[in-house]
Amino acid sequence: MEDAHSTIDTLGKLKGLGVSMAIDDFGTGYSSLSYLKRFPVSTVKIDRSFVDGLARDPEDTVIVEAVVALGHALGLKVVAEGVERAEQLAHLRVLHCELAQGYHFAKPQPPEAVGAMLAACTLP
Repeated sequence: MEDAHSTIDTLGKLKGLGVSMAIDDFGTGYSSLSYLKRFPVSTVKIDRSFVDGLARDPEDTVIVEAVVALGHALGLKVVAEGVERAEQLAHLRVLHCELAQGYHFAKPQPPEAVGAMLAACTLP
């Protein structure tokens, strides 16, 4: 991030090769609104610290709603990280958040178990 011009150039080359990129942990740390404008990303991932309070904490709920709306307005896919409860998923569906990940779906699995898990998977 210290050499933004070089980073933007490299990310642009990767995008040209068909690589899609996401901004992870959006809303915390070094993530910035300017990244959504400057970097050729296709996805923004909402940090789990905000998703945790979804449907329980009014401030977290507003932040998640705003990030989903902003992502969609910019033509980005939005991923909610850290979904652990059915009510979080229900709220995300109302917001049309297209992707979610977290323990609500499955705990981490060894590689050899993933294929069988996906084959047997039905969405909640």
